[in-house]
Amino acid sequence: MTKKSLGYVELEWECPNCNGRNSGHEKVCIHCGAAQPEDVEFEQPAEEKIIEDATVIARAEIGPDIHCAYCGTRNPGDAKSCSNCGADLAEGAARDSGEVLGAHRDKPAEEIKCEFCGTLNPGTAHKCKNCGANLHLEEEEPEAPKAKSGSSTSLTLILIILGVILVAACIGLFFFLNQTDDVGAQVNDMSWERSIVIMGMAPANLEGWQDEIPQEAEVGLCRQEHRFTSNEPQPNSTEICGTPYTVDTGSGLGEVVQDCEYQVYDDLCDYTVMQLQPVDTMVLGGSDLNPVWPAIKLLADQQEGEHQESYRVVFRADGENFTYSTNDVEEYKKFILGSNWTLKVNPLGGVTDVEAAP
Repeated sequence: MTKKSLGYVELEWECPNCNGRNSGHEKVCIHCGAAQPEDVEFEQPAEEKIIEDATVIARAEIGPDIHCAYCGTRNPGDAKSCSNCGADLAEGAARDSGEVLGAHRDKPAEEIKCEFCGTLNPGTAHKCKNCGANLHLEEEEPEAPKAKSGSSTSLTLILIILGVILVAACIGLFFFLNQTDDVGAQVNDMSWERSIVIMGMAPANLEGWQDEIPQEAEVGLCRQEHRFTSNEPQPNSTEICGTPYTVDTGSGLGEVVQDCEYQVYDDLCDYTVMQLQPVDTMVLGGSDLNPVWPAIKLLADQQEGEHQESYRVVFRADGENFTYSTNDVEEYKKFILGSNWTLKVNPLGGVTDVEAAP
C-alpha cells in the first residue's frame, strides 16, 4: 500500500523528574528545567493539529534528533556538534523513529480540570492558566469485560452439542454406507450408450475487458467495472484509504499518514464472436457386447469433440433387480446374459463391486 502523508503534528513528552508535560520541540522541561533524557519517548497529545509552518515541518524532514554522547543534550538531526558542549555528534545516539503511536486525534480535546485550584483549562494546555500548576491528563481506565449473558452461553453450548451430533451422524453414515452384503445374482439385462459431441463455428456471446476483445468480434454495450487494485496511484482509479495514524519521527513531531490503495476501473464489454463450440451430439446405444461409436459426417467447419461412453448391467436376485454401471468397455464385455456373479450391495441397495461367481 501507498503511505499517504497528511502532514505533521506536535507531539509531547513527560518529564520523569516532575511529571510535567512538554511540547515535542522542548528540549528541557518547561516546569522544572531538567533536560529531556534519551530514553523518554514522545507521545500523542490529546488533540493533534496539522502544522502549516514550513520551518517547523523542516525539523521532521531532516530526520531524528541526536542526543550528545557526552552531555546528553538533544540536538537537531542535521547538527554536527553539540549545541551545549560542542562535542562531535558522530558518537551521539539518534532518537528512535517510525513507531506508530496511534490513530490521529483530530477531535477537540476535553478540558482539563486543575487538581489544585479546580480551574478548567484547554485540553492542550500543559500548565494551569490560573495557578500555573502542572496539568495531567486523566488516564482512561480499561473497560471491564462484559459478562456473557446466560442466554448467550446457553446458545453457544447448544451449537457445540449440535456440531458434535452432526459430526457423529456423518461418521455413522459413512460407516453405514460402507457396510456391504454379498448377494448372489444373475445377469438379466445389459445396455450401452456412446456419444460424440460435434464441434462447429457458431456465434458466442461473451464479455471481456475492451483491450482484450478479439478484433473480429462485434462489440456491444460497455460499462465501467473494477478491474484490479494497485498499491500506486493509477489513471481512472478510486483512492481507498484507511484510518489516519500518527508515526513518531524522532524529532518531536509526528507524521500523520494513511495507508491507501487504488481501485482501477476499466471498460467491461459484451461482445459476439464466432467460436468453436458444441453444435450437436450424436448418440448410439445397444444391448449387445459389441458397442460401437456412432457414425458421423462432419461439415467443412466441424470437428469431433468429446467422446463419452457408459455401460449398464442389471442383475436379478430373489426377485429383485440390482443395477451396476461402469465406463470401462473391457469390464462390460465380461458380463454375459445368464452368467452368475457375487454383488457387494450397501444398505441402500447400491452395487459397489462385482465378482464372478466361483
